[in-house]
Amino acid sequence: MTLKSTMIVDKDFKLAEVDPRVYGSFIEHLGRAVYGGIYEPDHATADEQGFRRDALEAIKSLNVPIIRYPGGNFVSGYNWEDGVGPKNDRKQKLDLAWWTTEPNLVGTNEFAEWAKLAGSEVMMAVNLGTRGIDAARNLVEYCNHPSGSYWSDLRISHGYKEPHAFKTWCLGNEMDGPWQIGAKTAYEYGRLANESAKAMRWVDPTLEFVACGSSSSSMSTFAEWEATVLDLTYDNVDYLSLHQYYNNNEKDSPNFLAKSLDLDQFISSVAATCDYIKAKKKSKKKIYLSLDEWNVWNTIGTSTAEQRWQIAPPELEDVYNLEDALVVGCLLITILKHADRVKMACMAQLINVIAPIMTENGGPLWLQTTYYPFLHTSVYGRGTVLHPLVTSPKYDSKEFTDVPYLESISVYNEELSEVTIFAVNRNLEERLQLDIDLRSFGNVQLIEHIALANDDIKAVNTKLDPNNVVPQICGTTTVDGGHITAQLSKTSWNVIRLKVNGE
Repeated sequence: MTLKSTMIVDKDFKLAEVDPRVYGSFIEHLGRAVYGGIYEPDHATADEQGFRRDALEAIKSLNVPIIRYPGGNFVSGYNWEDGVGPKNDRKQKLDLAWWTTEPNLVGTNEFAEWAKLAGSEVMMAVNLGTRGIDAARNLVEYCNHPSGSYWSDLRISHGYKEPHAFKTWCLGNEMDGPWQIGAKTAYEYGRLANESAKAMRWVDPTLEFVACGSSSSSMSTFAEWEATVLDLTYDNVDYLSLHQYYNNNEKDSPNFLAKSLDLDQFISSVAATCDYIKAKKKSKKKIYLSLDEWNVWNTIGTSTAEQRWQIAPPELEDVYNLEDALVVGCLLITILKHADRVKMACMAQLINVIAPIMTENGGPLWLQTTYYPFLHTSVYGRGTVLHPLVTSPKYDSKEFTDVPYLESISVYNEELSEVTIFAVNRNLEERLQLDIDLRSFGNVQLIEHIALANDDIKAVNTKLDPNNVVPQICGTTTVDGGHITAQLSKTSWNVIRLKVNGE
């Protein structure tokens, strides 16, 4: 039996331009993300600065436009001064966020250099946990001021004549979380964030700021936290952050595959809260959203007692299966569905820590299943999101009703004359026929139909079998003028690329 679904895509049904920064990521001083991930001086592929070239190439292929750094929970206890200057003079410090020892071999300047190699901007975070306004404004002066002041001249003395010119700054991290060093009430945080943003922008007027929203929609502080923080910071911030992770720890695949519906509701709720404060203040300014932590995360936990105070012990190294990749694909589609409001998003994290890329210290690199939906959307999901009219059979799960088997979105790249359809078939047993109507574009030609599928949704990629779950070209898609018929395998991620030939 083949289930059937339909999609009508009209070139005039425009939602918004995709901000490339929705394909951002995150590297925190946590586990082996930095040490053993991007940085391993003794590795066979290491460059003269100690960065792994194999990791860099895998990351460059993703075309990640912005990377959040250095945390995360880590930043709330981090003194940025510990990570600059001659490496021989830097001190090892205890990291209370993850109960490890931070060697401070990679800091602000090294990461800025690495980000340039990766072709990425840096979304810099400041410590509003143990520190505040003074350290934040000094960091901006160190990073962005050309010369002629104490902190800018100190940067120059460290070998970095040109400013880093970091534009986007996070005002702390998850400050409503009791696990956070220096956790605060909404009022305490809002006041500190507002005053920090003012001082930082006085140093560099070009900066844009991300204020902390609730640590997740499940927090008791949500959404009162958002409203209070925005009430206090509205004139001085540009984005509000959202953090959300999902897992299948209950071993309920139909429910897990529907989790993107929760993200959809979360984004809508935060946007509504932003608009409430806009109305309250009678403001013409719109606050945009930064979903700067999102992913599937199954191994919730921290260091074991045996790992405590080690340098870069393995932590949170999830092994992702096909099912996880499908959820990641659905989450990416949901982000695109909100392209009018979500202007930045960071898959957390990029390497080794709940990540699409894995490495072995001194050994090889391999790509997890979740790498591929992220790769495809980043590479092919640039342009204008179009509102598709979709019909799909549905199902109910433990938490959700009317879950469509088809999760999909369309993106039109006018410059390349290409329409790309991203689609997930959530059905565990049956393939799904997708009939796509693109008549408004005239004749179209199939470029390719890429599919990520496997008979076993628990299939994974490993160091020994890195190509167990990889994309394949699907040969079952047909085109007739402006009509496309595609067969979506059960539990599959699909990328249908079409060339627009016009009338």
